[in-house]
Amino acid sequence: MAAVIRAIRNRWRSDSGAEFVEFAMAFPLLVLIVMGILDFGIMFQQYEVITNAAREGARIAVLPDYRSSDVTARVNQYINASFLSTGGSVSVSGPTVTTAPITGTTSCISLATVTVTYPHQFIWVGGIMRYFGGGAAWGTKTLTASSTMRTEIAAGSCS
Repeated sequence: MAAVIRAIRNRWRSDSGAEFVEFAMAFPLLVLIVMGILDFGIMFQQYEVITNAAREGARIAVLPDYRSSDVTARVNQYINASFLSTGGSVSVSGPTVTTAPITGTTSCISLATVTVTYPHQFIWVGGIMRYFGGGAAWGTKTLTASSTMRTEIAAGSCS
């Protein structure tokens, strides 16, 4: 009888299978980290696209004889060429024209600002975080980029 008890105790103290338990505990965290890196990489790529789209729109806005509809068309053209339009709707505001004084003179230059916003939808992290109680904070993030450029119209008086 003592030999049977000793065999049972040795069996319970055995380390076989411990790797599988450790792997089962560490794997979900590893998946969350890898998917988070992918999700934030996609978000950064989308942010770069809307930053460049705002720059393209501002470049059109500073040229003479262009209208705001031309700015919006150029921004949307850039966004569509980058395949970003499939994820959500892009919002373009501007161009907003402001004046800025030139230091040491009485002249002012005109500046055109174009702002582009895009809703980024978290693909993997949002779904994973819902299992852990992280709700709407991981659903959608609004990305905003703006670009300001000097108009190509000659500087005028500040009035």
